[in-house]
Amino acid sequence: MRLPSLKHLRTFQVAGRHLSFKDAADELAITASAVSHQIRNLEHSLGVQLFHRTTRSLHFTEAGQKYFLFLDTMFSRLESETKQLWLEHGRNIIRLSVPPLFASEALLPRLRSFQSEADLTDIRVTTQSSTVIEHPANADLSILLGDPQRRTLTTHRLFARNVVVACAHDYQADKPIRSYDDLNGHTLLVHDNSPDAWENWANRVGVQPPVPRKLVRSDSMSAIARAAQQGLGVALISWPLGRQWFGETSLVRVFDEEVPTGDFFYVALRAEDGERDDVKSLCDWIITEFENFA
Repeated sequence: MRLPSLKHLRTFQVAGRHLSFKDAADELAITASAVSHQIRNLEHSLGVQLFHRTTRSLHFTEAGQKYFLFLDTMFSRLESETKQLWLEHGRNIIRLSVPPLFASEALLPRLRSFQSEADLTDIRVTTQSSTVIEHPANADLSILLGDPQRRTLTTHRLFARNVVVACAHDYQADKPIRSYDDLNGHTLLVHDNSPDAWENWANRVGVQPPVPRKLVRSDSMSAIARAAQQGLGVALISWPLGRQWFGETSLVRVFDEEVPTGDFFYVALRAEDGERDDVKSLCDWIITEFENFA
């Protein structure tokens, strides 16, 4: 018989570790339906059922449990041997996964200082949505908006994510907003990752949620900020990551306070990755740079 697809085997191993198609999808950066489809294909090619599926749970069959234990060991060994190969024969590569806004506004503008200290190390920065609180399988280090609380991970809290209410200077001059009630009737800008952001903000400051004239949504915080700069409406801007968008010709705070969201950024890595000197060095640099970022 032909060997199954390595991609399908990897998907099964990750799904088996989580016993959840959704969590496996988050880690692999694909959809849950894609995970299910790949495992169905694997079961079909093997002629063996690997999981018992119910509406709310996922369990191994006896054959699935045995196959998972073998594959889990195999992939761990493969990853270990591959990393050892890099260390002995290749240029060091650190794979760093970061939320898009953190990458563009905080990490990349400061990364030069680390590169000057580690000129023999290449860093590959990839982005994943801030809503995914899962250390990617193919990352050595990740920055997450939330603690994944996995026993297999080492995490360190960096700083809190707050929000500020902001609009363009000209917008505030033309349509002054002096109190919370004045937000009613304005166009509110909303990030798709936080559809309830205005309601949560109102709860935090102890007022009724504003009643907008209309809502404008985007899946990009940079686009939200740019729209606010152009006078499209009023936005909740991530702080301190969005600090550089404020200035004499850019955004202005509508209210002074920085309102906590209750979320924190964390740096995360697997214990075995922390044994690599280059990964530990980058992790220490991230902590030094961002532990008290404000």
